Amino acid sequence: MTDAHSTLPSLTLSERVAEQLRQKITAGEYQPGQRLSEQALSDQLGISRNTLREVFRVLTKDGLLRHEPNRGVFVSVPSIAAIIDIYRVRRLIECQALAQAYPRHPAKKHMREAVQQAVKAREAGDWLGVGTANMAFHMGIVELADSERLNLLFAQVLAELRLAFGLLRDPEFLHAPYVDMNRSILELAEAGEFAKASSALNDYLVHSERIVLAVYARQLGDGRVGAGA
Repeated sequence: MTDAHSTLPSLTLSERVAEQLRQKITAGEYQPGQRLSEQALSDQLGISRNTLREVFRVLTKDGLLRHEPNRGVFVSVPSIAAIIDIYRVRRLIECQALAQAYPRHPAKKHMREAVQQAVKAREAGDWLGVGTANMAFHMGIVELADSERLNLLFAQVLAELRLAFGLLRDPEFLHAPYVDMNRSILELAEAGEFAKASSALNDYLVHSERIVLAVYARQLGDGRVGAGA
């Protein structure tokens, strides 16, 4: 999903496994607040428990996991402050990448493929798949900036974003409106209307942020989000 994969051969084993788990989080395979079994995960990944503990330390530092003494390791539940910051970063990176894109940039192909995947997943009723395609679409937007550093940073942001999305517990409600919005933004980009595409994306991100924050606040009021998250 990201050019960051090309850097993996130079990473240590623990860093490679941390990247694998980060990708799984981005794909929605882990839920916010889920407890991770050290034994089961080390067996599944084929690594020692010492290596897995180092992976946990890396992802905890990244804010994707949290360690609770005498309880274990859990997938993080993003705070309201974290969600606001995620969207601030998204607007700064994505809108600028789109506004300043080179008209014939090959990353537009990745955006187009992601939209096509989302449409197919929607037709199949696979809303988790729609969400994963949505992640790929936004990664494609960032790739327009031609910055490996931004690609790596945004891959981290996407993993945190997927955890925020996981709080909604209704992927159809969350992702259904954005399939066509993504297609509209792609059509503007393919027509060379990058300023209009960037403006539409900004409005889109503001709308998405409001929905996620509203649902989070409601669940916090209902006591369904851990206060320690």
